[in-house]
Formats: sequence, C-alpha cells, structure tokens
Amino acid sequence: MSKKVRVRFAPSPTGGLHLGGVRTVLYNYLFAKKHGGDFIVRIEDTDQSRYVPGAEEYIFDCLRWCGLEPDESVQHGGNVGPYRQSERKALYKKYAQQLIDQGHAYYAFDTPEELEQMREKNKTAENPSPQYDQHLRHKMRNSLTLTEAEVKNLLDQNTPHVIRIKMPEGKTLSFTDLIRGEVSFDTSTVDDKVLLKADGMPTYHLAVVVDDYLMKITHAFRGEEWLPSAPVHLLVWQYLFGWEHMPQWAHFPLILGPTGKLSKRDGAKYGFPVFAMNWKDPKSGELTEGFKEKGFLPEAFVNLLALLGWNEGTEKEVYAIDELINAFSMERVHSSGAKFDYEKAKWFNHEWIKKSSASRLLPFVRNQFEKANLIVADTDQLEKVIDLVKERCTLLSDFVEQSRFFFERPSQIDTASILSKWSPEKEAFFSSLIHYYEQTHQWTAQELEKILKDLALSQSLKVGELMLPLRIMLVGGKFGPGVFDIAALLGQQETLQRLVQAKQLILKGI
Repeated sequence: MSKKVRVRFAPSPTGGLHLGGVRTVLYNYLFAKKHGGDFIVRIEDTDQSRYVPGAEEYIFDCLRWCGLEPDESVQHGGNVGPYRQSERKALYKKYAQQLIDQGHAYYAFDTPEELEQMREKNKTAENPSPQYDQHLRHKMRNSLTLTEAEVKNLLDQNTPHVIRIKMPEGKTLSFTDLIRGEVSFDTSTVDDKVLLKADGMPTYHLAVVVDDYLMKITHAFRGEEWLPSAPVHLLVWQYLFGWEHMPQWAHFPLILGPTGKLSKRDGAKYGFPVFAMNWKDPKSGELTEGFKEKGFLPEAFVNLLALLGWNEGTEKEVYAIDELINAFSMERVHSSGAKFDYEKAKWFNHEWIKKSSASRLLPFVRNQFEKANLIVADTDQLEKVIDLVKERCTLLSDFVEQSRFFFERPSQIDTASILSKWSPEKEAFFSSLIHYYEQTHQWTAQELEKILKDLALSQSLKVGELMLPLRIMLVGGKFGPGVFDIAALLGQQETLQRLVQAKQLILKGI
C-alpha cells in the first residue's frame, strides 16, 4: 500500500460497548497492525441529547481490557486532534457552507410541527413514512423554495435552521466494498439528509467525511447498518474533497442472536452477556453484565470475536493476538451475518484457560476469590492449585468452586453418599489409612496413592470403592481434580485433620 494505513473506530458515548462494536475495533486493529499502520479512536459525540456520562471512559476501559489500545485518541493524543467531535464543532460549518455555495446543499427552516404535518399529509399505503426528499423538498420551507431575500432575512434573524444535502435525481453511485465487491445505489431512493443541525453540530453524515479526510483515514470499516447512508457519504466526499481522497470501505456483517440481529437489549432475554464489560446505566441504574465479569479471559473474548464473521480458511480456531494479526485479511471476512453461539464462546474461554500459565491466570483468579470473600496470601500455593484445576474451569468464576476447598475446610460433607456403601471393613480401612498417612515422610501424590493401593490389597478391598469416600472426606463432595493431588497440595496435617473429622461425622450418621 502506497499510503500509511490509518483506520479508526468512532463510537458514540451513549452506553455499553456491544460485542459487535468490539469486533469492529478488533478488525480495524488487526488490519492496521498487519500493515504497519495506525489505529485511531474518535469519539463521535455530536448528538448531545444522547450523551451518557461515563460512557466515554467505559469505552476506553473496555479496549484496555481487550488489549486493543489505540495509537491515537482523546486519551493517547496524536497530531490530528481534537479526537472528540464536540471539540471540532467550528470545523464543520465551513464545509457545510462550501456545499451550499456549490449548490449541493441548502438551508431548511421547517419547524418540527411543519415536518410532522408533511409526513401526515403525504402518507400513503405505499409510502407510510414520507421523507424529506426530491419529491417533497419543493413543498417545504427552504432555500430552494424561498427567495434569496427571504433566506437572507431568516438567516439575519437567526431563525433556527438545518443544512440538508441536495440529493441528485436518477443518479447511480457505486463503490467497491472490500468485503462485498461493487455496491451501487440509486440516488432517487435517498432522502435529503441533514448535514448540520440547528445547534451548529454536524450529523454523522457530514462529520464522518470531514474527520476521515482531516485525519487522513485510508480505510473506513463499519457495520453493514451504515450501507444505506453510503450514497450520502459518497456525494459529500465527491463534492468536498474528490473521490480520490476517499478511504477504501468495508461493511461488516451483523452479529446474529437466536432470532435475528443481536441487539444491546438481548442479554437479559437470552441469558448471556452482549457487552464487553459491566455497564450500569446512570439514569435507570440498570446493570448489564459483561463478558469480563461473567468470567471470560480477554484473550478468549478477542479470539471468539475474530471468528464471528472471519476465518483463515483452515480448521484452526484458537489464536493469540499475534497470530490473528498475521492471519487476518479483509477478503476473508464474510458478507453474511454471523450467529453468536454462547456455548461456543464458553468453549473458547475453556481452551484459553487450559493453555494459560498459572501466573497469567493468577490476577484473574485472585479477583474471583476476592468476590467470594476468600483471601489467599500464599501465591506459590495458589499457582499450584490453579495448574491443578484449570482444565476443569470453563469460566474464571469456576475457580472458586473448583478450588475453594484447598483454602478452607468444606462447611458441609456429603456423608450420605458415603453411608450408602459404608461397612465395618471400610471403617477399619480408613482408620489404618490415617495411621499410615501419619507415619509417611514422603508426602507426594505418588506415595499417597501407593500407600492406599497397598493397604487396599492387604485388606482385600477394591480401590475403586475407596476413592469416592476419600474424595468426599477431603473436599466435601463428588468433585475436584485427582484426589491424591488434592491431598499432596493440602499437606499432611490438613489432610489428616479432614480425614479424622469426616470419619467422626460418618460414624455419627450410622
């Protein structure tokens, strides 16, 4: 590529960051890094009525957790700022005025009431939602229908107005989408979008073009929901800067849920997270759970998102970020929607937990323990436990259930499952086992297993019938990793105390 690649993610600070938004970030990030380019985050906050306090900081927190840090942003700085659109307000008016001077846009002075009357008056069965377009603009109060003197007078009086693009009639506009190939539009089907609002703020249609030009964006990647707006953006590019300066575009497919597009409101309905991290709405106080708090590793979250609409063309599924950067290409992104499967998402997390080192998992597991009011000071011991139980954990939260018994004695012991097959012979066996375990000086899993098997053989008992009672005595139930590994990590004193305590409870239950 002749120019240095520059891509951008341009979120609106209006709420939680949907997994579709993070996938857009990821594909931008992968493309930029593969081509030695820059990844920019631009905050599109021109619609101040929808601005939500805390949302901007939340977006950056999510990207930080995912490990997808931008090269330029409000927080990271850069040479083409400001990176918050509300701070670029003065830039847009001159470009809107340029479009008016060129005859490609016009002033519209219609009040909200007049716009509503227009929609009601022109509503038909074939057209239930009339738009402000080439068919109706001549019936409205704008600089195309008013005299030059009337327009000047209204402007001099600071009459509220917007600036609309004047869509040409019967023109075909085309561009090459990096995913979809050639895409064409008939301008006759597109309404005259507002470019500059009455408060002087630009709409997305003007701001995205101006900012992409001034920030030297070479590739603009966004969701397919923006495809219907493409003809407006194409024309603004042509009118203001010429098509030769326009970035290459790609429109990503939707992420689908069980019954259609996966929206921000679907988490509660389907019972799985749709946001990257917990989001608490400051107005309603409603908390929406995120993948982070659900117990996902960031590596797993990024990995599963990468394959929601892209694949390398191989059977490989588990990718580290460096592998994704090397393998990613826009040509391999699908044009059709990708269905999100929560069970598959958990599979990715399980795979990443298994392949991660104990030291990598340590801070995440500590965080889960703290939530459960379980404080573990011995880091070496905790890392050994993590290595022992990680293959049994699908979510990070599973570490609490799978390893809590290493650090505190079970509050309950499932003696009922022991008593159903208890016998005097087993009582004698466990009394002897406690004795031999007290005498051994080699407290290893191998030695503990040998002692039990030798003792079982000498007493003509089946080893398989002894393992479950031993497990329950140590952990309280029918779960956990290898029982001798458990005993080895618990240590001699703790193991013996648990066996004695459990045996007493069993005898009381007989």
